[in-house]
Amino acid sequence: MSNGSTPRRYPIGAEYHDGRVHFRVWAPKWTSAEVVILDPANAMHELAVVRMTPEEHGFYVGDCDGQPGLIYAFRPHAQSRWFPDPASHFQLQGPEGPSQVVDPHQFAWTDADWRGLEPRSQVIYELHVGTFTKAGTWRAAAEELAELARIDITALEIMPIADFAGDFGWGYDGVNLFAPCRLYGTPDDFRAFVNHAHSLGIGVILDVVYNHFGPVGNYLAQYSDHYFTDRHVTEWGAAINFDDADSAIVRDYFLTNVRYWIEEFHLDGYRFDATQAIVDCSPRHILAEMSEVARAAAKGRRLHLSVENQPQDVTNLRATKNGGFGMDAIWNDDFHHAARVCATGRNEGYYRDFAGHAQELVTAARHGFLYQGQARVNGHERGSGTRGFDAWSFVSFLQNHDQVANSAYGLRLHQLASPARFRALTALWLFMPQTPLFLQGQEFCASSPFLYFADLQEELGRIVWEGRKSFLSQFPSLATRDMQATLPDPCARRTFEQCKLDLSERQSHAQEYRLHVDLLQLRRSDPVIQRQDATVLDGVAFSTDALALRYFTEEGYDRLILTNYGRDLTLSPPSQPILAAPTKRHWELLWSSEHTKYGGQGTSPWKTDAGWRLAADTTLLFAAVD
Repeated sequence: MSNGSTPRRYPIGAEYHDGRVHFRVWAPKWTSAEVVILDPANAMHELAVVRMTPEEHGFYVGDCDGQPGLIYAFRPHAQSRWFPDPASHFQLQGPEGPSQVVDPHQFAWTDADWRGLEPRSQVIYELHVGTFTKAGTWRAAAEELAELARIDITALEIMPIADFAGDFGWGYDGVNLFAPCRLYGTPDDFRAFVNHAHSLGIGVILDVVYNHFGPVGNYLAQYSDHYFTDRHVTEWGAAINFDDADSAIVRDYFLTNVRYWIEEFHLDGYRFDATQAIVDCSPRHILAEMSEVARAAAKGRRLHLSVENQPQDVTNLRATKNGGFGMDAIWNDDFHHAARVCATGRNEGYYRDFAGHAQELVTAARHGFLYQGQARVNGHERGSGTRGFDAWSFVSFLQNHDQVANSAYGLRLHQLASPARFRALTALWLFMPQTPLFLQGQEFCASSPFLYFADLQEELGRIVWEGRKSFLSQFPSLATRDMQATLPDPCARRTFEQCKLDLSERQSHAQEYRLHVDLLQLRRSDPVIQRQDATVLDGVAFSTDALALRYFTEEGYDRLILTNYGRDLTLSPPSQPILAAPTKRHWELLWSSEHTKYGGQGTSPWKTDAGWRLAADTTLLFAAVD
C-alpha cells in the first residue's frame, strides 16, 4: 500500500488507476480508519480490510489492488459498522448500502465538437427521469431525445439525480451527491444519455440541491460534526456549513461536486435549487465560487447556470467581479403566478398578490419581475430591479414541477383553463423575449398529473404526508376536511406511477402538440421574435383582459401581438399609437391561436368598419409588411 502517492483527480472519494484503487476520506471524528472490501453478492461478507493512513485536517488515505466495480465502505479501525463513502460515485444498493468504484475513462465520448449552450436562444425542458418514460431509465429517455430535438427543445433540465432513499422520488432529498441515482441506470448510462443529447444538438443541465440533504441515508455526520451548522436555520432542517468551523473543507466538498458532474458527465450547466436557503456570511459567497469553478471545469465549453431564488434577487445574475454570483438566468415565479391567475381566475394561497390582469403580463414581458422591491409579497420582501439585464436571463414558465404539484391532484394548466384561453396564454408566453421552460409533457397537453411523490416509510412518510396537507391548506379550497381527505398520498407507489407520461399522446393529442411545435418553430425562425430583445418591446393593456405587445425594429418590419382573455372586444376607435403600422407598411396576420388546426373555432376578421375586433380568448401575431 502506498501513502497517497497515486495521482488523484479529486480530493475525496475512490479513484481507479492502473489496476489499483486509491481512497481518500475526510473523517475528523475518527481516530483511525480503514477501507472494507465487500462481496458484491453479500455486503455482509468482508473480502479484505485496508488500513488507512492519517493526513492533516482529519483526512485518511489508502489504496489496494482492484478493478472498477469493486464494492467498498469506510469504518473506524476495528469497529464493526461501516458507512458508504461520502463521495461515492455509485450506490448500487442505495444510500444505505456500500459504495462502488467507477472508472469514468471506460466510456467513449464522441462529443468533442460540442461547444455547450449560449445564454440566449434556449428552450428548456424540465425532465424527471423516472416518469418521462414508462421504463423510467436513462436508456428509455435517450430514445425520445430525437423527437425533442425535432420540435426545437435545446436544453434538458434534469431534476435532481443524486442518489436518494426509496424506489421513487423527486430527487430533492438526495444524500449521495456524487452518485447518479441507481434507479435510472448506471453512471455510464447517464454518460450515454448526455453524449446522445449532444449529438442531437441538445444540452443537459442538472438540477442540484446544495441547500440541504435528505432525511434518510445521510451519513455525513458519522464522519464529521462540521458538515452542518446551527448558525443558520432552513425550512428543511440543519443548514449546511459554508461559513462556520471547518467550513473550508465543507466548501471544497461542494466545489468538487460542481467540478465532478461537468468533467465526468460533460454536463452543460446547473439549475441551483432554492438558493435563498444557501446561507453564507463568508466574504465570498459559495455560489460565486460555484459559478467560477463550474466555468473553469468546462474548459471553454459554454455553460448555462440558473437559479431558483424565492426572493428573486438579481445579485445572482451580477458578475462575480461586481459582487454577484455570476449566474446566467433566474427563475421568474412572478410571471407564472400572474399567468396562472389569468388562466384560472383563482388567486388564493401564494397567488393572492397577483391579479392576473393584462398589465401584469405586459410588465412581465417588458421587465421580467413584477415585484422589484416596491412591496412585500405574501408577507416577505420580494424582487429586485431588472434594468440592465437581458430578457433571456429570466426563465419563464406556465408549468414546472412545483407549481403543478402544488394543487389538489397535480393537474396541468390545460386541465384548469378553457382550451381557448390555454392556447392564447401559451402563445403569448412563447412570443415573449424571456427564456421559456416546459415541464415534461406540457408540449402535448399530457393527461398524466405531476404530483409530489417520495418513497418514505412508516413514521417519516406520515410526517411528510401531514406536512404536505399543511402546506396545501394555505389554499382555502384545499383546506376543507373533505379535500384534505382526498389528497393523494405522496408515499404511495400509485401516486408515482400515475405521473408517468404516455408518449403516445403526441399522436392522440395531435392538435395540442401541433400548437406547441408550430409556436416553437415560429419562435426560432421569426427574425424579430428570435432576437429576444426586450429593449425594443413596448406594451399596453387595453383593459384588465386585453393587451398588445410590439417589437420595434430599425428596419420597420415590426411584430405586433394582440391578446384578449375577456369577452369579444372592439377597439373603436383604435386610438393607441402602439397599433399604428410603420410608415408605408401595413399589418399582416401571421398566426392565430384560434386556427382550426389547433382545435380553435377559426379566426374572425380583426379589422372591421367598427374598429379593431379582438375575439375572446385569442392571441394574434402580426408582421409589418410592405
